[in-house]
Amino acid sequence: MYKPKAGLPTREQILDFIATSDVPAGKREIAKGFGLSAQDKIGLKALLKDMADEGLIDSAPGRAFHKMGGIPKVTVLRIADVDDGGNVWAVPERWEADGVPPPRLRVRERKRGALGVGERILARTEEAGNGWIAHPMKVLAPASEQVLGVLREEAGRLWLTGVDKRERREFAVADAGGAAPGDLVLAELAGKPPKIAARVVQKLGDPFAARSFSLIAIHKLGIPDVFSQEALDEAERVSKLPLGEGREDLRDLPIVAIDPEDARDHDDAVWAEADDDPSNAGGWKAIVAIADVSFYVRPKSEVDREARRRGNSVYFPDRVVPMLPEILSAEVCSLKEGADRAALACHLRIGKDGSLKSWRFTRAVVRIAANLAYEEAQAIIDASSPPALREGSGEGGAALDPVVSQPAPPPTPPEDGRGDMLSVLQPLWACWHALAKARDARAPLDLDLPERRVVLDEQGRIMSVSPRERLDAHRLIEDYMIAANVAAAKALEAKKAPVMYRIHEPPSREKLAALKEYLETFEVPFALGQVVRPATFNHIIERIGDADFRPQVMEQILRTQTQAYYAPGNHGHFGLSLGSYAHFTSPIRRYADLLVHRSLVSAYGLGEGGLPADDAANMESVGEIISRLERRAMEAERDTTDRYVAAFLSERVGQVMDVRITGVTNFGFFATVEGIGGDGLMPVRDLGGEYFRFDEGARTLTGEHSGDVFAQGQTLELRLAEANPVSGALRFEMPEGKGAAQPPRGGRKPVREIKRRGRPTNIRHQGKRR
Repeated sequence: MYKPKAGLPTREQILDFIATSDVPAGKREIAKGFGLSAQDKIGLKALLKDMADEGLIDSAPGRAFHKMGGIPKVTVLRIADVDDGGNVWAVPERWEADGVPPPRLRVRERKRGALGVGERILARTEEAGNGWIAHPMKVLAPASEQVLGVLREEAGRLWLTGVDKRERREFAVADAGGAAPGDLVLAELAGKPPKIAARVVQKLGDPFAARSFSLIAIHKLGIPDVFSQEALDEAERVSKLPLGEGREDLRDLPIVAIDPEDARDHDDAVWAEADDDPSNAGGWKAIVAIADVSFYVRPKSEVDREARRRGNSVYFPDRVVPMLPEILSAEVCSLKEGADRAALACHLRIGKDGSLKSWRFTRAVVRIAANLAYEEAQAIIDASSPPALREGSGEGGAALDPVVSQPAPPPTPPEDGRGDMLSVLQPLWACWHALAKARDARAPLDLDLPERRVVLDEQGRIMSVSPRERLDAHRLIEDYMIAANVAAAKALEAKKAPVMYRIHEPPSREKLAALKEYLETFEVPFALGQVVRPATFNHIIERIGDADFRPQVMEQILRTQTQAYYAPGNHGHFGLSLGSYAHFTSPIRRYADLLVHRSLVSAYGLGEGGLPADDAANMESVGEIISRLERRAMEAERDTTDRYVAAFLSERVGQVMDVRITGVTNFGFFATVEGIGGDGLMPVRDLGGEYFRFDEGARTLTGEHSGDVFAQGQTLELRLAEANPVSGALRFEMPEGKGAAQPPRGGRKPVREIKRRGRPTNIRHQGKRR
């Protein structure tokens, strides 16, 4: 790698120059801006190449540079969307930042309505706050636009239907390219509205076939799912590395990994016992052992480049797109029962009140005593004590077994790989009780929102869609992982070493004001002047009790929160009510954790694989990239689950089912099927012949003649009219058919009237009101 000489600008100085330059900044402009000599320009060229290889900058047409994840100051954009408010949104036509989804720019039109979806513009761009603004300079000639969709035939003619549920257009197919009706295809669009035709450029197969829904998300969002041969070869080589000398030997300890039943990899394992140090009477010693990925994945290696491109693993019901090649993610790095594995061990001393007394980090070799599913570990603990003793201790009703609540005898190391798991799990549970006390004391945000689980058979067919069961075993592992993450952040702070923090900032005032308006519809008070803490939201949930609208209030509180992200500047974690927090426990599947591991290796002198100086200097840029990649993975996972849900419900089209309204707009409302999920639209045109007035503040639709009210959070019965597995979209209609408006379930008329912004709004509720 090129080493900058004295006189050359640093990477940060170059990034600042590119960001603040009034003109597109190429090599010539950068050299002139820093007054470089002819000899220095040779060094600058090498430095810029290094920065491009490291993912810090990208080049634009005309050889001007811009910050990776950013946009050139003058560039070609394509209009991607015109929303219901008339706002025009564009995306860069050229976007080659591997693993970074293209940003959306809000277009400031001189003449409203002048631009339509698919048009191309040359625009001047500027970054404003958390977004981008585009100022059109000229409209360009049309170019081909690619759409992922499914072919259908009607009256002997082929049509292309996009897989994106937000795409409401269909396109006539001019050239099917050998594809047949029902095939999933990638097509190019050509022509001007309204005569836009599609030409198939790639046939991707049957979208309804088993295991196809995740492929749609992979293609749609551009998720890299194939490793380069160089990375695969390198992974094969490093997988054979000996564990090395100087590692702490923890193989005699019965360390266990507790994961989901369908886990594809095993990052973490835990162990605990009563602390025999008099200074920590009644306290505990614990070890959180994490896969030592930094030992195998070295900075600037091919595997490291591929991992940074991905940013994280992406998990689908039918597959995983791993951050690391399978020989590392599922084999050598994965903490598997009975196998010697390299680990980065976090040694914790925990007080009887759950406080972290001390911590240290070592490189270790471990031999996992057992890989247990959450359900299996919970069953072992539950069988050890009567049900009455297992209820009501801490969050979720943890066990109150007298054996568990007192220091347990030292566990016997397992002889057969598993041994007596009860003697291993009891001290883990007892130590967790202490951690739970500390968690309750700091009062983090407590939203018990179920996660949907899609269960497939061996052929990939859907067997069920249901909420995941929430067990004490889940909370136990979460609390151990949180303790290790806090220890990692504080350990690096103590060494004044770089930290890639996991940051969750408090909600904005605008979101709090919207929450206040929402809660008023349930007669739940919320004062805007108070200092808002996680406990503030917990008290709201406690006040609601077991009311029917409890789940939707929790969802609204979740929407009020800001989105977490990665950055080297510490702003705390609001949701967890923690001042310092970093992700340390999942380096197999998150690049952020790998960076924290490398920083610990460097700070504590633990050997090779530490954090390079240039990565330490550019944590801000890397944090922005991996935060975007995380959001892309979340979108892919959510969209795929929606497709599976739609496929599951497609066999129930025509049935009346219980739904809950999740959002209200001027064109209708969105609802989700209770207990299953999936979002579907109930268009306002199908609510009946009368006019429905939309109240934006209250988020309600009110019939002018009937007085029927449809409000966010309301439960009612609707008939499923359509379930599209390809897009994941659902559509509902009233139970008695189109045009038959019905009151919410129970048939009650509006029960009260609330003044909002000078006008009355009728709100109907179901269940208890407090």
